[in-house]
Amino acid sequence: MSRRHDHTARASRRHIKPLVVAFVLVVVFMVAEVFAGWWTGSLALISDAGHMATDALGLGMALAAIIAADRARASGGRTYGLYRGEILAALANAVLLFAVAGYVLFEAAKRIGDPPDILTGPMVGVAIVGLAVNVVAWRLLSRGASESLNVEGAYLEVIADLVGSIGVIIAAVTIWMTGWRVVDPIVGAAIGLFILPRAWRLAQKALRVLLQVAPQHVDLDQLGSRLADIPGVSDVHDLHVWTLTSEIDVGTVHLMTGNTIDPHPVLDQAKAILEEHGIAHATLQVEPESHKGCAEVSW
Repeated sequence: MSRRHDHTARASRRHIKPLVVAFVLVVVFMVAEVFAGWWTGSLALISDAGHMATDALGLGMALAAIIAADRARASGGRTYGLYRGEILAALANAVLLFAVAGYVLFEAAKRIGDPPDILTGPMVGVAIVGLAVNVVAWRLLSRGASESLNVEGAYLEVIADLVGSIGVIIAAVTIWMTGWRVVDPIVGAAIGLFILPRAWRLAQKALRVLLQVAPQHVDLDQLGSRLADIPGVSDVHDLHVWTLTSEIDVGTVHLMTGNTIDPHPVLDQAKAILEEHGIAHATLQVEPESHKGCAEVSW
């Protein structure tokens, strides 16, 4: 295992404890909020409970993905471990977010013309507790979100739920003070609309990794030019760069050199250039100009 892979493994394990604590908090409060939503008749509270259910499932998948990737690393035929499990979990989180947003918007459309009676006292009390739970979970996951796409998915769900709790409080206070019950489905729909763009951005990031699109921060033209400028290199081809999982970019490239060129300094300089572009693991093939047949084995 490379030092970069080992660093990423340690970083993934560091995310486990905050994920476990956040998971327990969310599950316990989710059960309470489901009951409270049914009791008070509030769509805003039910939508927040539904979103917390996806939080719980998303956090559980994030945990499972990290644990599975850690245990399966370089075992059997899985030479890359199960790093992609984190990306699949992030994509699943995005799909869940889309589903919750769609359900909430559908229910809001049904209720907007005839909003039901709502128990505002319990509604606001539960929403305040939910806000506190989400603030704690947000703090727990904020650091890991910048290091792992998988943790970022769980983090985004917690942020959306935090905003949802604020919306529920506003709805409850408004209904209590004015009796304007239609604010409940309006807030419910607003929560759904708030979720959608975040789900879309998370899905885009996960799909870019799964489709092996070159990372956005890597300029392939510049990278190819720098490799071609290495003394002794006459041609650069079959340059491929993709993301394996969060913080691990990998690549392959063929470097053609003069027949008398020593390949060792070429490899050293190429490795340094790739590391400068954030590529953690690379496979480099050095070919003398006299070599024939490389094009016959492509990709």
